Parts: sequence; structure tokens; C-alpha cells
Amino acid sequence: MKSELITVGIDLGSRMSKIVILNNNKIVYSKVLDTGVNPKKVSELLLDKALKNTSLSKSDISAVYSTGYGRNIVPFSDKRISEISCHAKGSIFFFPKARTIIDIGGQDSKIILVDANGHVKDFVMNDRCAAGTGKFLEVTATTLETTIDKLGDISLLSKKKLDINSTCVVFAESEIIGLIAEGYGKADIINSVHRSIAKRTKNLASQLHWQDPIVFTGGVAKNSGMQRAISKVMDSEIIVPENSFITGALGAAIFAKENFTK
Repeated sequence: MKSELITVGIDLGSRMSKIVILNNNKIVYSKVLDTGVNPKKVSELLLDKALKNTSLSKSDISAVYSTGYGRNIVPFSDKRISEISCHAKGSIFFFPKARTIIDIGGQDSKIILVDANGHVKDFVMNDRCAAGTGKFLEVTATTLETTIDKLGDISLLSKKKLDINSTCVVFAESEIIGLIAEGYGKADIINSVHRSIAKRTKNLASQLHWQDPIVFTGGVAKNSGMQRAISKVMDSEIIVPENSFITGALGAAIFAKENFTK
């Protein structure tokens, strides 16, 4: 394997952590785990699992780059890279024509504008309010006694348009409880939450001169209801990678490859 260029990207997020192993321009391994309360240990576990599943050894790896919320605590990282840059680079790998990237994670949301080479032209980030992030969906799932993985499918059954107006997750949760008490169904309530997050996403994007095509990444991008809501609010087609979790880790691995070959 030493004749090949093997690089590793690790994205240590607030909720989920991811690893990608890149062999030149080919993804040979990826994995996603809950970050939990010990992100440093999770980063080590991700690498251990990756080595075991690929039959690689640490000596086969040319470089390891880290990104995300916990990028500075990955003990074996050769370099730390901004998650903005990594999401841009990873998204362009999947969709070279992408010009706008929407990334919604567990604790923040980002709108990133990129050029044809995957370089960041501009970006805006919301990391101060959970109402436009995956945290809102977690609260919704818990309140409605379902799981976050089921929200998308349930929302597609919605028949009635409701509005959630609170600008804070705590107050929005109270609104959801109120809607339950009024007899509204889960599908309509979940759909209203999706629309609320989509509107916040559009407001964030309005601070930039965004353009199509739009790529939607992050854990929230797996939610079909969120895909539909953002597409409708933005009045644009939304493209979602097959594995929307790994774009940041992939970007880190690509940076490692590019810098190693300079």
C-alpha cells in the first residue's frame, strides 16, 4: 500500500464524528459514530476501526487532517482545517458544479459559497441559536415520542399547514406542546418544524449572493422532509450527497492529499 497515497480526514462534530480514508481520489472507507461525551476517545476509535476494516497500518497513512467542532483535540492529527473549507472541498468532490452549500449540523448551520475549484468565496454561519439546527429536530422527536430518523417520512403525511413562530427552541417546544394539546397530528407538527428551520436557512442565505446549484450536507440533510422544505422555501432544486454526513471529513482528507503532493 505504500506506493499509494493514503490520507485520512476526521470530522469531530458536536453530535456525530466521521472518518474518511482516501486513496488518491477514491474513497476506500468511511464511518460515522456518535461523538458522545469523550470526543478524543471517539476519534481514536474511528481510526482503529478504519485500520482494522481496511487492513492498513498507521505507517501506510501519509497524513491525517482533522476538522469540525473538536478538530483541535484529535491527538494524531497532522493539521487542523476549518470545517467551512472542508465542507466546500468535500461537496465539490461529489458535485463539481455546486456553487452554494447548505450544511446543517447538530449545533450550527452554515451557508457556503464556492467557486469551480472548491475554494470558499464567502460564508455565513449560525452557531448562536439552536432553532435553525438539528437540535430543534432532536427536541421535536423527543416531544412527539418518536425518533429523529422517522421525522422525514412522518412529515410527508402532513395535510395541514401550521406555523411555529418562536425564535428559540425552548419556546418552540412549548408551541409544539400547545399544538399537541389542541389535537394536531404529528405529521402536521413535524412539517411545521421543517418549514420553520427552512425559513431560517433562507434568511441566513439571504445575507449572501447565493446561486444554484445548491448542495445540502450534514446530518439533517438525510431528512427527506427537510430536503423538501428547503427546496420549496428557497425555490430551488436541492442536491444531497448519498452520504451527507461525510463531506467535512472527505474535505479534510482531500486537503491532506493536496498538501502532501505539493
